[in-house]
Amino acid sequence: MKFPHAVVAIALTVISVNLALWAALNQPDTPVAWSGSINGVSFNPYRADDDPRTGRHPDAYAIDADLKQVAGHVKRVRTYSSLNGMERIPALAGKHGLTVTAGAWLDTRRARNAEELLNLIRNARNHRNIDRLIVGNESLLRGDLDVVELAAYLREVRQQVRLPVSTAEPWHIWLDHPELADEVDFIAAHILPYWEGVPADEAVGYVLHRYQQLTRAFPGKPVLIAEVGWPSAGHALKAAQPSKANEAQFLRRFFNAAHEHHIDYFVMEAFDQPWKRAEEGSVGPYWGLWDVERALKLPLTGAVWQNPGWPWQAALSVLLALAPMLWFLQRWQALRRRGRLFFAFVLQFCATLLVWTLALPFTQRLDWNETLLWALLIPAQLALLAVVLINSLELVELLWQRALRRGFRPQEAAAGLPLPMVSLHLAICNEPPQLVIETLDSLAQLDYPDFEVIVVDNNTSDPALWQPVEEHCRKLGTRFRFYSLGKWQGFKAGALNFALRATDPRAEVVGVIDADYVVQPYWLKTMVPYFADAKVAIVQAPQDHRNWDDKPFEEIINWEYAGFFHIGMVHRNERNAIIQHGTMTLVRRSALVEQQGWPEWCICEDAELGLRLFKAGHEAVYVNHPFGRGLTPHTFAGYKGQRFRWAYGAVQILKMHWRSLLPWDDNPLTTAQRYHFAMGWLPWFADALHLIFTGAALLWSLGLILLPQYFAFPLTEFLLPVLALFGFKLLHSLTLYRARVPCTWRQTLGAALAGMSLTHTVARAIIQGVFTSSQPFLRTPKAAEKTAWVRALLQAREEMIVFGALLLLGGGVMARYGLESSEAVLWLVILAIQSLPYLAAGLVSLTTALPLPAMQPAWLQRLRTRLLAHRAALAVRLQHRLLRRSTPTAAQ
Repeated sequence: MKFPHAVVAIALTVISVNLALWAALNQPDTPVAWSGSINGVSFNPYRADDDPRTGRHPDAYAIDADLKQVAGHVKRVRTYSSLNGMERIPALAGKHGLTVTAGAWLDTRRARNAEELLNLIRNARNHRNIDRLIVGNESLLRGDLDVVELAAYLREVRQQVRLPVSTAEPWHIWLDHPELADEVDFIAAHILPYWEGVPADEAVGYVLHRYQQLTRAFPGKPVLIAEVGWPSAGHALKAAQPSKANEAQFLRRFFNAAHEHHIDYFVMEAFDQPWKRAEEGSVGPYWGLWDVERALKLPLTGAVWQNPGWPWQAALSVLLALAPMLWFLQRWQALRRRGRLFFAFVLQFCATLLVWTLALPFTQRLDWNETLLWALLIPAQLALLAVVLINSLELVELLWQRALRRGFRPQEAAAGLPLPMVSLHLAICNEPPQLVIETLDSLAQLDYPDFEVIVVDNNTSDPALWQPVEEHCRKLGTRFRFYSLGKWQGFKAGALNFALRATDPRAEVVGVIDADYVVQPYWLKTMVPYFADAKVAIVQAPQDHRNWDDKPFEEIINWEYAGFFHIGMVHRNERNAIIQHGTMTLVRRSALVEQQGWPEWCICEDAELGLRLFKAGHEAVYVNHPFGRGLTPHTFAGYKGQRFRWAYGAVQILKMHWRSLLPWDDNPLTTAQRYHFAMGWLPWFADALHLIFTGAALLWSLGLILLPQYFAFPLTEFLLPVLALFGFKLLHSLTLYRARVPCTWRQTLGAALAGMSLTHTVARAIIQGVFTSSQPFLRTPKAAEKTAWVRALLQAREEMIVFGALLLLGGGVMARYGLESSEAVLWLVILAIQSLPYLAAGLVSLTTALPLPAMQPAWLQRLRTRLLAHRAALAVRLQHRLLRRSTPTAAQ
């Protein structure tokens, strides 16, 4: 296939930037080279299947092979024990010309200590390549021995050999117990800057500083740095970051400094030791110059690559993104170039992030729990990347499309064309009568020649609620009919099906509105003409709201609702894939009857019917114009209940119709319709993942606090994508709101807060929907009384409990680890981000208790009136701008 020049240019630009970023982020380090031999290494010959704690020790052949391997690089080896085969090391090392500083392990087992010393003394007498003895390793640090006991062991050995004798302890133990120096011939100190949280680029200076402290404290004693090194993998400790590059940098600099200052030392250590993970955590296995397979981990000269396989990863990311990128660029040429370039970059970013994540087990040393996290991360990341792509497509099509293809507007019927009869259905349940009467009065004012209104009350417990409505219908005349059904099955859908059976046979269009809506007189007159197209079965207007201007809670949720109708519905309408809503909707009666009415099994009967109509080959028209306005919920509980119903109903619909959305299922749904119905609800499933991850984060934080020996911070590589995806989601929402929704910045942020506050509710609905098949229909109260402060907060009690747990455990993590560790700080940032939806729920719930203007000072009311007038004028200008933007071009 031959691609246009613009397509090729965009693809080459994106690929070039991608490769440049891979190269920039994988630059090699070039620390000062070391070409001499290494003075000495700590020698533990344990391999992958060996473990001294369980009695699995290497045999003489394995030890000899290891000594042969190090002999060409080092002068000396240091041993830690003289039992379990380690006593053979001096003899085997002699074959390879290696000098041995022999050790004996001392702990609380007295009989074993005696065996250790017996073998150590015997080897010291029999092997001339032993130059020094080290009796005990960090025995004081562990608390296995006290100074008096250790001194007794040292005297015992010194009396029986003529070699220099010492014990090995960290540098600070020597300074804390200067009396120990009287019992040794030299100071054997461990100086490991990683365990002090020292940054790698300051580590050599730190070692020299501690070494000089010891030489000044003990001027009459030679000082041996018995352990010095840096781990190549594992978790950061404060500012100390393990990596191959940092290990190479540290060792090369240290070798040169030790040569310059004539320092005697042993590098920690020759080979990686997997068994040390249980005792030293994630870094324990990775201190070796050679890895556990006995391959040299880092060169002592030339460049050091942290990720030597990055060119292959970069190439794979390009190949993974190339086909979908070219397909998109070819198919979406109606988009402005900036939009195509943006989406191509997003595609490449997703491919790169996926490749990078898949490669983690090969670029990082992962332990079993990190491998488990990685395995769980892959499907979760695929879902989140799908959300990113869905949101990005919506973003580019609404920002950079030259004109909407299906930008419908109110229209008058052609001259002389008769308008069909419309039957309007109003289902009510426990509604305040005055609220319904206001709706009926607005319907009575409709400028339309032939319509009827059928009011159906079901499941209202108090007749005093429906009787005034019945009386008012009589007053309004024969067009208005009222039915009280009492206890009735099927909730709202059951009532609407009753109304459908009671509909005048002459009616060709059925309309449904909610009990709280006040409609414009021209609603039917400018919407029904779209039914002149025989393919159209649904004509939908947006939900809109009134009486929110002076109520903070209702204002922010009004604009949260508006986002879907100005953004999501407009985008879906471009592909004839809108979500039908059960108010301000008009349906062709024949199509409704053909589908056997409204589904009584589904608590979102409107959206389910819409999907069935699309599956039958019908079309829908969405006119983004406010023909009617209802009331928002007055309480946070009502707001949550409504969204729970929508999300739960979405799962019901997907469980019923998922086969129809598969590409190979034979039905009239277009590919675009399948895409929107399959992917349109995916962000709600991402909310469910958020709840699952929050629970996991709480448990992990508890482990970090109570069981730090078993729990470590997740690798930074696991957490950074979460931050990036959160940032993208926020950017997407704010950008589209500013471009498409006629509201101010303050209202935009309020809508974002309101939407975020529903995350927990949506998550619960999705999870319950997956595991259950039915849920009671939750009526949304629209005229509840104002909420008091305590009641307001109680409506978000679940969210506040989770927020409190995150806050408490975050504080516990900070108290235990401080803020010096980059991994701890990043984990706290993750906990803070996870807590935002729960904090938002509390804040939004509290807004229901804010004082209304009548309760405010007069000066504040005047200021508010002026602000509202300014905002209304701004909204009108923005609405006009959006209408002009959505007008189809003449070519269309």
